[in-house]
Amino acid sequence: MASPISVSDEKSAIENGGDFKVHVFSSAEELLAKRQEELLEKPKQYPAMYSSIFGGIILDPAMMVIPMDDHLVHRGHGVFDTAIILDGHLYELDVHLARFLRSAAKAKVVSPFPQSTLKNILIKLTAASNCRKGTLRYWLSAGPGDFLLSPAGCPKSAFYAIVIDHNFSQCKEGVKVITSTIPMKSPLFATMKNVNYLPNVLSQMEAEEKGASASIWVDEEGYIAEGPNVNVAFITHEKELILPFFDKILSGCTALRLLELAPKLVEQGRLKDIRTGNLTVAEAKGAAEMMYVGSTLPILPIISWDDEPIGDGNVGELTMALSDLLWEDMVSGPETQRFPVPYV
Repeated sequence: MASPISVSDEKSAIENGGDFKVHVFSSAEELLAKRQEELLEKPKQYPAMYSSIFGGIILDPAMMVIPMDDHLVHRGHGVFDTAIILDGHLYELDVHLARFLRSAAKAKVVSPFPQSTLKNILIKLTAASNCRKGTLRYWLSAGPGDFLLSPAGCPKSAFYAIVIDHNFSQCKEGVKVITSTIPMKSPLFATMKNVNYLPNVLSQMEAEEKGASASIWVDEEGYIAEGPNVNVAFITHEKELILPFFDKILSGCTALRLLELAPKLVEQGRLKDIRTGNLTVAEAKGAAEMMYVGSTLPILPIISWDDEPIGDGNVGELTMALSDLLWEDMVSGPETQRFPVPYV
């Protein structure tokens, strides 16, 4: 097997006009051995994957691949969703799967399996992974076929899923955000969880370049929309919890669950009202508390926006109370929310 060539060697060869040698793998065994050798030096972050192309669960990370001619890869024709694995339970799997199939319908991707079979596959995949804490991500695509724009040459759609070992925890530290200058997606694409996340990626990169954690999108009418891959929520000085309308943005499963749980704080007299509505930038920046809402957070406090403090610039008491409600639901919520994984 040819010795690996470093990036600096490759660059030097190109700049000096020398011949850059490209290794030709003579067999699948040789290629697999090379990949397995590289992965030995890395922690096993992906313990299991499912591929309808192979028709089963894959435990060797070196074989966790997607065909290049899959419409998901070269045209972005696919949708995805996720679920949380916490303490050996899958959290909100059913609601995520339902949204997954709604997105697929909008993207005109027909699932190769009914929802019940998809759920069964995901449960068995998680069990085979032996992962007790992490994320379960899954995709539907028009499938492999050719490299043309139309999916007509793709004879069968494809379903992929992977378990990601991730030791996440409840977020208690506040972060800084900026207003994104990257145009947000139109309502059709924003309300569909499709794989075209280039605007989201650029928005996130823009924030990181400016020393912020993430960004906030504002729609063409000047109303608050969402973050690059999370919803956003506000607590007003009148103790109202407000989330932007979901008509132009993705209706986050965690955000919807928050709206179901937050009335407990109203009953305790800590919140006065809970609603969705339009907020201008001025109204949002004038809020007493602000937070991101997403599956793996579940709440991330926001303490600064465009270098201006939110409220008193500290993590809000009601923000953490809402975070506690969601975290408790993830850890010990009802069976309708938490599915026990039947590990072997």
